[in-house]
Amino acid sequence: MKHRIQIALIIALGALFLLFFRPWEFVGGERVSGQDEGKMKQNAKDDITGASSQPQEESPYAGRVVVIDPGHGGKDPGKVGAAGLSEKDVNLQIAIVLQGLLEEEGITVIMTRTEDISLGDVSASNQKMEDLKERLRLIDESKAELTVSIHQNSFGDRSVCGPQVFYCRGSEKGERAATILQEELNTGIGVGKERDRKEDNSYYLLKHSASVVVIAECAFLSNPEEESLLMDAAYRERVAEALKKGILRYLDETGNDESEDAFFSGFLS
Repeated sequence: MKHRIQIALIIALGALFLLFFRPWEFVGGERVSGQDEGKMKQNAKDDITGASSQPQEESPYAGRVVVIDPGHGGKDPGKVGAAGLSEKDVNLQIAIVLQGLLEEEGITVIMTRTEDISLGDVSASNQKMEDLKERLRLIDESKAELTVSIHQNSFGDRSVCGPQVFYCRGSEKGERAATILQEELNTGIGVGKERDRKEDNSYYLLKHSASVVVIAECAFLSNPEEESLLMDAAYRERVAEALKKGILRYLDETGNDESEDAFFSGFLS
């Protein structure tokens, strides 16, 4: 009985000590205020969830829309290299990497395809035209600031090499976008031949779209060396990185233009 009373007294004293002294409020020998205790709890929660108590800064590209169009697909392989590399596959591989890079910057990316398919009515007699019409519809309905259609080139002379970007004749913004992307491709992927951007109205999308569209022919599949490079995932990532830099540069320029137009419009109204 005596031992039971002693144990009860020890428990009671311990409870009183905890009630009045609250040792958990002391860290490193110093008393922690209620506010600091709240911060400590939040920090502990952040450590567990990986969240930050600091507000995230909004991307300068938030709300900007870009369409990425991987050319060909499905029954349409596009160009085929001597080693058997299909253009449709390379186009999609580069496009998917580029999509991820742009989304990391806060850009809204619309892909015309994300798998090996043809667009439009696959049972149509002229399925190629149906595919192009569907791409055109997606591009124009997106109201995107820029569309980059990714392709690979081919030529009878196997020594011909180097990327080339095409734009619609008469489109000032298209010409500017093509110029920027051409510069980034020339300097970013170590090409064997630096080319100039070129106007062209023979491409269906360039000729018929009301949007700003450029065709990026990233390499020549007819050139054995460039076909071999395109088989390397690291090289395709370099191509995507160069295209991303060009797109960001273009958005930076046009964003400034739009801000100035909005300012003067509001000033004069």
